[in-house]
Amino acid sequence: MALIQIAYASRPFGFDAAILSNILLDARRLNARDNITGALIARHDLFLQMLEGPEAMVDACYQRICRDDRHLEITTLLRRGVDTRLFPGWAMRDDPAESWIWSMDEVKSGAVACATEDEVLRIFERLASTEIAPEA
Repeated sequence: MALIQIAYASRPFGFDAAILSNILLDARRLNARDNITGALIARHDLFLQMLEGPEAMVDACYQRICRDDRHLEITTLLRRGVDTRLFPGWAMRDDPAESWIWSMDEVKSGAVACATEDEVLRIFERLASTEIAPEA
């Protein structure tokens, strides 16, 4: 079965703790069902997410996200085939990553639009290498 990774950025619409909690609950339930893993970096000014798994399932998940009105200005940053997952134990890891990705000013100034695939991949590789226990 071919595995792919898709990373995208979007601007949250009406972001707060309750919305993030609902997004994570939905993602974890559906991703576990669909054999998708990944991570979501979520702040009030930015969603940066990687999805990984079987191509058809990841594509279907990404299309659901594109229709979700909690996301504005969705931009695909990376799409590639892979042999191994970065987040094999995570239906959806979440992290605010406030201290080591773009600042709010950098996001406002277009850092997301200027990001290279390698830069985006390094963000998720760094997140994958940080030690916290996967979901049960």
